[in-house]
Amino acid sequence: MSRPKIVVLDGYTLNPGDLSWDALKELGDVELYDRTPPDAIVERTKDAHVALTNKVPFTANTLDELPNLRYIGVTATGYNIVDTKAAGVRGIWVTNVPTYGTKSVAQFTIALLLELCHRVHVHADAVKDGEWKRRQDFSFFLTDQVELDGKTIGIVGLGRIGAQVAAIARALGMDVLAAALRPSASDGDGIRRAPLDVVLREADVVSLHCPLTPETERLIRKETLRLMKPTAFLLNTSRGGLVVDEDLADALNQGQIAGAALDVVSTEPPDPSNPLLSAKNCIVTPHMAWTTKEARRRLLGTTIENVRSFLEGKPVNVVQAGR
Repeated sequence: MSRPKIVVLDGYTLNPGDLSWDALKELGDVELYDRTPPDAIVERTKDAHVALTNKVPFTANTLDELPNLRYIGVTATGYNIVDTKAAGVRGIWVTNVPTYGTKSVAQFTIALLLELCHRVHVHADAVKDGEWKRRQDFSFFLTDQVELDGKTIGIVGLGRIGAQVAAIARALGMDVLAAALRPSASDGDGIRRAPLDVVLREADVVSLHCPLTPETERLIRKETLRLMKPTAFLLNTSRGGLVVDEDLADALNQGQIAGAALDVVSTEPPDPSNPLLSAKNCIVTPHMAWTTKEARRRLLGTTIENVRSFLEGKPVNVVQAGR
């Protein structure tokens, strides 16, 4: 193809305006959309050879209506929004970006943990509201303050992000106990491995870093939450489906565990009735751990290089080859 048509279906979260699409525009005729509703997918993509998507789905039925499409680039690591089998049968290549936000997500995970330990925003808001001035003492605190040195963090899923969280935790003086779902490059690093039930029982902090698979779906539920210490914290910056929201909310409200901080939930955005939004000592953030400018710049760069490599006949980061 001489000058391919490239359509970006939901580019806003990746690039709300602080990055540049110019390198992509060098590769073809580009149409950029901040967001694409389901009923506009076919209309916007019908003439495209290349489509870039983060959360806009490509089902088999949708692909049937896109005879010109030859490539789908997922601007994320997870690619379950594409029916990859159907794409392959139709000769459409699918790629993803396997790594771009490791350090950003790990940093955010620790930020959530520190917020549970110190509730910095609660105290900062109290000072702005004049609470310090009204106190008779030189210092005050509104929540229990927790020191992490000497405590144990349990990492569930010791891939790139899990290993980075472990490294930061060790720098904070924590012991690391890992339930690795598969052998990792970090083996032999002094991190103690144990079965999941042991990790849940012994850890003061449990941090989830595993993919969502049939084996890990609903991993944290009523039965596994009962294994955790009443003083333990739960962190999830991985996939919302790892946790049963209702069971976690019940555990928090009943004091079975001490707190939770989640950047992902089972349905996003959550319905206002989601019990986690009102659960005791629960922090929910809007799936933002990946959004540092540095991480988004890497994501955009790799996305464009994926397109370039495909157009040059040397596709990389392939999750489904076109047949």
